[in-house]
Amino acid sequence: MIKLLPCIALLAPTTLCAASILPFRGSARDFVRVAISAAAVALFFAIAAVLAVAVYGAGRSPLLGGYGLGLSIHVDALAAILCVLVGFIGFVVVKYSRNYLDGDPGQGRFTRYLLLTLASVLTLLISGNLLFLLAGWIATSLSLGRLLLFYHTRPAAIRAHRKKFVASRLGDGCLAGAIALLYFQFGTLEIPDLAARARSSVDVESPAITAAALLIVVTAMLKSAQLPLHGWLIEVMETPTPVSALLHAGIINAGGFLVLRLSDVLLLATPALNVLAVVGGITALFGSLVMLTQTSVKVQLAYSTVAQMGFMLLQCGLGAFSAALLHIVAHSLYKAHAFLSSGSIIDLARASWTPSPGGQPHPARLILALAGVIGLTMLIGWGLGMTLRSNPAQIALGSVLLMGLVHLMANAIDERPNAFVVARGIVTAAGVAALYVVLQAAAAWLAASSVPVGRPVYGTAPMLIAALVVISFAAVTVFQNQMMRRADAPFWIAAYVHLRNGFYLNTLANRLVLTLWPRTSHKLTPNP
Repeated sequence: MIKLLPCIALLAPTTLCAASILPFRGSARDFVRVAISAAAVALFFAIAAVLAVAVYGAGRSPLLGGYGLGLSIHVDALAAILCVLVGFIGFVVVKYSRNYLDGDPGQGRFTRYLLLTLASVLTLLISGNLLFLLAGWIATSLSLGRLLLFYHTRPAAIRAHRKKFVASRLGDGCLAGAIALLYFQFGTLEIPDLAARARSSVDVESPAITAAALLIVVTAMLKSAQLPLHGWLIEVMETPTPVSALLHAGIINAGGFLVLRLSDVLLLATPALNVLAVVGGITALFGSLVMLTQTSVKVQLAYSTVAQMGFMLLQCGLGAFSAALLHIVAHSLYKAHAFLSSGSIIDLARASWTPSPGGQPHPARLILALAGVIGLTMLIGWGLGMTLRSNPAQIALGSVLLMGLVHLMANAIDERPNAFVVARGIVTAAGVAALYVVLQAAAAWLAASSVPVGRPVYGTAPMLIAALVVISFAAVTVFQNQMMRRADAPFWIAAYVHLRNGFYLNTLANRLVLTLWPRTSHKLTPNP
């Protein structure tokens, strides 16, 4: 079964690719039915692969090539979990697009590129050699580009595609450079062999490894729309909603997957992990703040994705690799649902809104609630043998998660506190914290054979980064509360305007792209 496992996994992208490129003489509606069937078959093979990994363990195919270069398949827990995730989201998106684009003259072309994009992502996930991974990486970008230009006459779509194209080609170059450095250092590009040699390596200060790790980090940040080249993700709203769902719930996670796949190599380069943690943390804060000021539902969701990807890369930088995998799965399912239901989200929000009896929480109560949830996290961590020195990532991430309950706790101790309400708030926070610990333990158990347990804690850098993360997100929570309470004050009006425009980073990026790639004056020709 271990020898058959790579073949089973390879059947998933092969089915989608065949359905995409083979000629079909029926109507667009008939072809969409074929596409839905192909997506269902691909999901079946992905589920079969994950079951085989659960029973028999990881499997890899022989190398089609020589000297550690070529094509091979490697299916472990990481690849199997994400294949099922992509297969499921892909099936839902393909089925959703049947009605969404029904009657559109480009429906057949759209469906073909959608299947090809899904096939490219699945190929990327099961690649066992970095050359094969690079091919899947580039194919994913190019096929997605065709979907972003589905409405090829819209100026906003053209601008977003150009920005994405520039960011992607920069990322491709960085990844190719990292692959070359890793080959010269380890003598192979087989991913399982790279991981094994990295784990046994004693030359942790090698400049080549550090340079390769930094290039991998830059590649991941470009793929996952991190600062300052995040603007393309905000401007892809000219594409059909199914593409937005697939992009934000699946393809955007490719940067995180790359970091997880090469995490053993990254552990040999502490500077690369620190860069990942710092940039990811800053991007998470930036996206969280800007998201609060957006009036468009889809743009708000896009900034949410920027923040979530930053937080996921922050987890990787702190060494919480299994937590990052859990984050990818949870965020993908949530964001796919959010985009596909974005048309009715305003009605749902209005229907579920209820006023707080005490209005917006007073800053003093808010700070008290913040101290309470952080203290609760520290207490639970201490009970499990975790401290900020020994497990900075888990403590920091748990604190940030529980900050989502700060307003609930602050409202529980409002001007008219009730013992039952306060007790219910405390029990809810404790339940969420306990669930967080259980899910983290489950993710660590599932991914134990695929990603390292964690980043070794040397010196004070990881602890300082974790402390800054907790303080920064606590400050964002207070800032959000104050912006709502003092919306008429000049300072907060100015802050709202600057945040609303994303501190103008995207405007500067637009000017740069238009300088390097001027707007064409001739009439655009239709896509083939």
